[in-house]
Amino acid sequence: MGSVVFYEIGADVTVVAHLIFILYVVGGGFLAWHWPRTIALHLAAVAWGFTGLLVGIDCPLTHLESWARVHAGQEPLPSSGFIAHYLTGVVYPESAAGAVETLVALAVVTSWVGYVVLRVRTRAPLEHTRPGGAGV
Repeated sequence: MGSVVFYEIGADVTVVAHLIFILYVVGGGFLAWHWPRTIALHLAAVAWGFTGLLVGIDCPLTHLESWARVHAGQEPLPSSGFIAHYLTGVVYPESAAGAVETLVALAVVTSWVGYVVLRVRTRAPLEHTRPGGAGV
């Protein structure tokens, strides 16, 4: 009985981690406006997320959740995957899936454009970045 609970908790924790990852893919670029060092992590997350959607690579978190669910005596995730199971038809209608994907892509691009604009605005002139203020 105790191991079943362990696997149930594992499946639930995996669902939460997956949701956090998806939220980070959508909004992590905006976080980088305040924490610029996180932009590389966001680029990697977006690359993985969009590659998975475009190429059809299954996310390891989906496999982990399915594995934990099966060991807890539950059904595995459907082959359609995490987003289709938990978000499409629940958070937004299935007919809006294309529009949601477009809005997510726009949010990511907007966050990156904003990141670049903020970095250009806050970059100190060259003469202020060298010791003693000497120019080139």
